Amino acid sequence: MTRRVVTGHDAQGRAVILHDGAAPNVKRRPSGLVSTLLWTTDESPADVNRKDDRAAREIGIPPPERGSIFRVVDFPPGAKGEMHRTRSIDYAVVIEGEIDMLLPEGEVHLRAGDVLVQQATDHAWENRGEANCRIAFILIDARD
Repeated sequence: MTRRVVTGHDAQGRAVILHDGAAPNVKRRPSGLVSTLLWTTDESPADVNRKDDRAAREIGIPPPERGSIFRVVDFPPGAKGEMHRTRSIDYAVVIEGEIDMLLPEGEVHLRAGDVLVQQATDHAWENRGEANCRIAFILIDARD
């Protein structure tokens, strides 16, 4: 479970907590990956006056056009994703564990604390280790 705290404003414009608790949108993928959607936006600049839970929705891997996605993904030992590409700038921070990012022509090994900036490249993930790997991803819509 990932605790998520979201702030906003009340009717008088004061800062308040809008949501505090378990993130509402958790998906277990066939590969064993667990993806937790924390927040998403549909516009840029983002509308910071909405009070609805922007993670309580169905959405695929890429962000909405002119939008963003913030999610945490857990890769259990042995998990291997499919090669894919999103039209987005992806910021990834490895929070715990280790993982290999596979490219069509190579790969890179990432450890806890490593940061990846990915610019709409083909890739897949594989956890060849013996421990869970947790990565925080922020995807921002891009153009090719």
